[in-house]
Amino acid sequence: MKVAVAKYPVGQPRDFDAFAEKQTHLLQQAADAGARIAVLPEYLSLELAATFPVAISADLIASLEATQAYVEDFQHLYATLAQRMGLHVVAGSFLTAVGNGRYRNRSHWFTPDGRSGWQDKLQLTGFEKHTQVIEGGDALRVFDADGLRAGISICYDAEFPLPVRAQQQAGARLLAVPSCTDTDAGATRVRVGCLARALENRIFVAQSVTAGIARWSPALDKNTGEAALYAPMDVGLPADGVIAQTSGQQVWAIGELDFEALEASRQHAQVANDRDWIGQDAPALRRARLAPFA
Repeated sequence: MKVAVAKYPVGQPRDFDAFAEKQTHLLQQAADAGARIAVLPEYLSLELAATFPVAISADLIASLEATQAYVEDFQHLYATLAQRMGLHVVAGSFLTAVGNGRYRNRSHWFTPDGRSGWQDKLQLTGFEKHTQVIEGGDALRVFDADGLRAGISICYDAEFPLPVRAQQQAGARLLAVPSCTDTDAGATRVRVGCLARALENRIFVAQSVTAGIARWSPALDKNTGEAALYAPMDVGLPADGVIAQTSGQQVWAIGELDFEALEASRQHAQVANDRDWIGQDAPALRRARLAPFA
């Protein structure tokens, strides 16, 4: 199965039609390259804040409120494109109103046959906590994509092993990670998290990123990192864990993920972190104690 991850160039669309035209063009590139799954980045919906006056686009809270007008159009757009192009589309994330002035960072998965599902971001960054209006999700999901089980882990969530392990135990063999980072340190943290989750769980990880400068937006102002497809570092798989990665102005990194080979690799693994995970649960290892030097 070919999977495409975007290094998404943040723009300043004049209206929703311009935004839709950009999505159509980019996803068509992925489809033309043979991708079956395409992953777009976190905070994608905030690009739509540019369609409002500066007083709104320059104010994050005002942007969150204003962009709710596009929720249905946003979902209809990606549902339509997924069906038209025969793609599974992980449509980045949309900061979605859930009542009482609160929002959740929500990522939707749209299927080629017209269905959809979503996963909320569970752990909030300091930036998100500081807004005082974004809240974390309270449910963990796994989806079936053409017989392949997959999960979504939004940016910071990929730095936490236990929820991803729960998705792996529910059958996930692919983890989509829509991300948005504004510093080199942030980009490195998410990258290392993705590599670690691939290693621990013997799964493929597909990370998308935002790219470029958007001075008009308090959330999308600066963007760093490369989109990449990751694998566990083992026999028959890349030694550095990287299957494909963007560079420069490249928008898509696309790679063929062989899930049968991934499963078979467990039989001749140099190490099998996924299988040996249970070793951490030994009673003697649940707590460390201070041991005086003899």
